[in-house]
Amino acid sequence: MTPLDRDAVRRAFSRAAPRYEGAAALQREVEDRLLEDLEHVKRAPARILDLGAGPGRASAILRRRYPRAHVVALDASFAMLAGARARAGWWRPFARVCGEAERLPLRDASFDLVFSNLCVQWCPDLPRVLDELRRVLAHDGLLLVSSFGPDTLHELREAWHSADAAPHVNHFVDIARFGDAMLAAGFRDPVLHREHLSQHYPDARALMRELKTIGASNADSARARGLGGRARLARMLAAYESQRRDGALPATWEIVYAQAFGPDPTQPRRTGGGEIATFPVARLRGSRRQ
Repeated sequence: MTPLDRDAVRRAFSRAAPRYEGAAALQREVEDRLLEDLEHVKRAPARILDLGAGPGRASAILRRRYPRAHVVALDASFAMLAGARARAGWWRPFARVCGEAERLPLRDASFDLVFSNLCVQWCPDLPRVLDELRRVLAHDGLLLVSSFGPDTLHELREAWHSADAAPHVNHFVDIARFGDAMLAAGFRDPVLHREHLSQHYPDARALMRELKTIGASNADSARARGLGGRARLARMLAAYESQRRDGALPATWEIVYAQAFGPDPTQPRRTGGGEIATFPVARLRGSRRQ
């Protein structure tokens, strides 16, 4: 799978920040479904990380649900975090941190809950992200994540394939590989499921405008640069029209949901060369220096 261009992703979401919330209906729907999973959590978390917080909607909801918790909203886009300021409030506001998911500027085992809605699919190195999430998640802490799956926007992808061979729609990790990556990172008791959500548009241009508005534009590192040409665009539009049903064009989003718990710090992580385990010095009570 061709990796995503990290800088292109960051630029797209920074440009989208002023208009993001007005167009991100599906993102809010998935976020609400992910938040529903917390209804079964009996122990209130004291420290919460909202990874890929964007404009801070989930961060504000989590702060209201757990008023005693310290909530951190982390995003790679300064512009998105600037928009979250209004939601942070003035009485015990949630913290806003700009940083990359692959290199979290956070201490080990510092969060009881890590919540991440539709963020990790934009990270070029998923195993590295999961390693970082395991690092900052406390033992027995809860990880809740949603991501796009490979069926996402398959109608648009197929229409573009009829026009040229260049990648125009991002490719995302399937549920099996996502689960394998969680096991390799060492998470405990991972549970994953997926669903397909459908939206409908008057035409393909309306869909592409919305994708640009929410920052979900093509970030494939092998994407074609510059203008694609009117002829290719016309071929794509014509191909998409063949999928019109009941006066509208469908757009499918595959959503992968995952949850897991933080393992014991000594539980090993699988790597290409075997397993890596860490042991706190306090546990090496039988060792003596000669």
